[in-house]
Amino acid sequence: MNRPDVTDTEQAARLVGMGLRGKQVPDRDMTYRELVHRYQQDEVFAASVDAIADGLGLTVLDVTKRSGIVLAAQPGSAFEIRMDEYARQAKLRERRDTEKVLHGIAHLAVAALSFPRADDLANDQYVGRVSVESVDLVVRETCRLLDERANRDFSNTDPSADEPELERAWRAYLRRPEVASTKDSRRNSDSTRGMVSRALRWLADRGLLQAVGEEADEVFRTTSRYQIHVRQLASQAAFRELLDLGVVPPTSGSGLNVAAAGEDLKRGIDV
Repeated sequence: MNRPDVTDTEQAARLVGMGLRGKQVPDRDMTYRELVHRYQQDEVFAASVDAIADGLGLTVLDVTKRSGIVLAAQPGSAFEIRMDEYARQAKLRERRDTEKVLHGIAHLAVAALSFPRADDLANDQYVGRVSVESVDLVVRETCRLLDERANRDFSNTDPSADEPELERAWRAYLRRPEVASTKDSRRNSDSTRGMVSRALRWLADRGLLQAVGEEADEVFRTTSRYQIHVRQLASQAAFRELLDLGVVPPTSGSGLNVAAAGEDLKRGIDV
């Protein structure tokens, strides 16, 4: 294989840079389309792109005409968004561990509702839709079932000091009101729907979801970039228990492991 010259390296780095701009897509940028096409056709160029991404602490998940280049941060990378950073970006009032895990559970519900069947996740043409209301209902019902199971297994209605953080989180979610409007009619971020709204808008700001319809409806549709990220989550065995609880429609595949993926989200979120 030929050694890539400086120009090729610059172009490879440019493609990686485009992947870091979540809302930039090949359909709206001729240069982006050309670089995606070259990645798909030129093995030497593709290897250069992969190497540059790896050197920056990034992994190339996929490169398609619809999504462009989709990147994920490697553990410890400067691009890794840990939950502390997510809390700052999402402007959470409380940054305690319980609060962060609650947001992690919300993100898991978004993924499960966006692609409720294995066939949906595998279909590149599938577009999922989620709303603040639907995600909140799923998380609330999931927390209720987990709390019910914990009480049945341990005959314990009050969390102890050494109780796992996730169990504290679902109990805290159940205690919060669904909606609590502020004096100027804005949704209170301390309510569960306010929390879900922040999670959905955080994803939309990074090009993983797109808002549709009236803003008051708070309905979002998935992008191909988000589908690729959810596939990665599934490949890491994070899909097991949520769907098995029967909270969302059953799938032909496996369900979502709330505990495992909740801990993944607590540690860090991909770019």
